[in-house]
Amino acid sequence: MEIGIALPHYGANASPDAIVHVAQSAEQIGLGSLWVLERWLRPTAPVNSGWGPPAVLADYYGTVYDPIETLTFVAAKTSRIKLGTSIIVAPLHSPVLLGRRFATLDQFSGGRTIAGLGQGWMDEEFRTANVSKKYKGEGFGEFIEAMRAVWGPNPVSYQGKLYQIPESQVDPKPVQVGGPPIIAAANAPAAVERAARLADGINPFVMNRDQFQQMVTGFREMAEAAGRDSQKLQIVIRANSYIFETPVAPEQRQPLSGSLDQISDDLRWLAALNVNHVFFDLNMSYVPIDKQLSYVEQLHRTFVQG
Repeated sequence: MEIGIALPHYGANASPDAIVHVAQSAEQIGLGSLWVLERWLRPTAPVNSGWGPPAVLADYYGTVYDPIETLTFVAAKTSRIKLGTSIIVAPLHSPVLLGRRFATLDQFSGGRTIAGLGQGWMDEEFRTANVSKKYKGEGFGEFIEAMRAVWGPNPVSYQGKLYQIPESQVDPKPVQVGGPPIIAAANAPAAVERAARLADGINPFVMNRDQFQQMVTGFREMAEAAGRDSQKLQIVIRANSYIFETPVAPEQRQPLSGSLDQISDDLRWLAALNVNHVFFDLNMSYVPIDKQLSYVEQLHRTFVQG
């Protein structure tokens, strides 16, 4: 299992210098990956997230460097570490344009790209993009198919209900054969099932151990039912962690938050479930970047050393 870290490309710490510092330090430490997210805007009015009453978005979403441009910048400053999106909101984009952007990043990075996609949730972003939310659900599955077509042999073509690509040459192609692995943000059963059929893996949160273990089992069973080898599909966990110097009471913490010892125990549990990758995003907890690096380095070393 690999350990990664989110770049400080959003929030109070975001700057080109900070991004390069974390990227190069993470590679030197031996971490497996660097991650970015997408946020188009931070409305000043309360928004409906679906996870509670409407609320104003946290101020760290006020500054967000673009994900693909950030990773392309970082690709020129690093040599081996993987570069992932968690996530880009697919329906806000064209599968041809986004496919070409990922292919370009994969070329510039020498084949280090991981394409994390999600369906999005903020109505304000869909209205800003002038995109209907009908592009979620079945449309998200079409988006994945169309983007894979872009990465495939020329001439490229795709005919779906919502997306069409006329027979065309679309280059460059990615370095990775078949394109970068596509991991889909998924926690709800329908999203997990869709990822099991169409994606190369899932990118979930861990709310509690029992729920997560059931989801992993279900994901692998769904993949096998779809005629796929579930062991070849990736499970990449986003950990929006809060790290404390002393242990947190078990009933008051979620997995991958708490003390370093508690989180290390969580990592060993996840490794036993054959999770492929865990990356830590500490930007939401306003942790200074050197402290972020120190925490994740300690977790990496503790986990690697057993």
